[in-house]
Amino acid sequence: MSKRQTILAALMCLLAAADACAAKAKIETLEHIVVVYLENHSFDNVFGLFPGANGLSQARQAPPQIDAFGWPYASLPPVSDGKQADARFPAELANQAFAIDAYVPLDAKTPDPTHRFFIHQMQIDAGRNDRFAQLSSAGALSMGYYDLSHTALWQYAKQYTLADNFFQAAYGGSFLNHQWLICACTPRYPDAPPELRQWRIDSATGRLIGDPSVTADGYAVGSIQPHFPPYDPKRTDNRLPPQTAATIGDRLSAKNISWAWYAGGWRDALAGQDKGQDFQYHHQPFVYYVNYAPDTQARAEHLKDAADFLADWASNPPQVSFYKPVGAVNQHPGYSDISAADHEVAQIVEALQKSPHWPHTAIIVTYDEYGGFWDHVAPPRIDRWGPGSRVPAVIISPLAKKGHIDHHQYDTTSILKLLETRFGLEPLTDRDAAADGFSGAFEFK
Repeated sequence: MSKRQTILAALMCLLAAADACAAKAKIETLEHIVVVYLENHSFDNVFGLFPGANGLSQARQAPPQIDAFGWPYASLPPVSDGKQADARFPAELANQAFAIDAYVPLDAKTPDPTHRFFIHQMQIDAGRNDRFAQLSSAGALSMGYYDLSHTALWQYAKQYTLADNFFQAAYGGSFLNHQWLICACTPRYPDAPPELRQWRIDSATGRLIGDPSVTADGYAVGSIQPHFPPYDPKRTDNRLPPQTAATIGDRLSAKNISWAWYAGGWRDALAGQDKGQDFQYHHQPFVYYVNYAPDTQARAEHLKDAADFLADWASNPPQVSFYKPVGAVNQHPGYSDISAADHEVAQIVEALQKSPHWPHTAIIVTYDEYGGFWDHVAPPRIDRWGPGSRVPAVIISPLAKKGHIDHHQYDTTSILKLLETRFGLEPLTDRDAAADGFSGAFEFK
């Protein structure tokens, strides 16, 4: 190498280092990150009408829903809970997306569509997304969507950044995607009993109604209660063995980064009470891990009740907060509605906007998974676990781009990547290591 080439190479190294330092200095203006984790709605289901986003107007050429023989339905199968049709909806709906709120208002509950690990992959059908209605206990409801243009979350999406290419990290339901939020991994259950590895068929109709909770090689992919309390007192058998994989909580604690998981109804659940709020035990991912077992300092320090969230933010908020609404207000079909969760989100955002910490805070409001609702975009294929269907993600922050639709490809592990980038943490797995940590969402000064 000539002397001139050596000097140029050295200058380029210096410039690269300067750019890296500048990028690090910019992201360090983000001092507090809050993740609000809602439940069970695909992107098209709740943001399909959002102007400028890749939504229902781009889905006009999507394949129609097909029956078990591969033929397009003449009309969608009845909206049903698997036994009886929901009389609020027409008996025959056209084989296409339809407006749920033309029949059921935002403050009313609907049936809960099927959303399971293996069935979800069949619904996606190699990217055609044409078996959602067929493989659902709620039939036509899987093709429904809402107009959320009068909700608080929609207004935040208009004001700040909406990611329209954000996917749930793993196929299937809430249990697995909560695990992926904190460890980018699938829990192990190598000695699971045979009944957790079986498919379930409705004997009266022959309809597939459930798939195994544990894979043949011992990975837990369906809802299973934790070994440690609190767990559902009605489901005490076959609880998942204590898990030992590293979590994002472990990584944060090792770097002395303050953090907490705030769960609605947590204090009552510890006391063995529900009080009619539909506390969901399998939505508490850290409970599954040895490091957060009862009587550990880590549990006492980091697992808190949602009532503590605003109190902490009024004094000394943690650098990282996960906020999990209780079931009654988490937007999960069956036991929650759209409006209750929207009100919960608005309360959180409005309180944080009044905080002196707000100029350096980002709130990421997203959903754990699709809830059985159709989306027209084929998920990318990364590994055997996912990603699954698109879900909304709204980035609310003075540091977020304003009035912006972010088309970068993200998934749930992008949240982990953002935390790892901001706080200098080691990745948990290959998935979060390779994820995009919201590169198109922020506008650091």
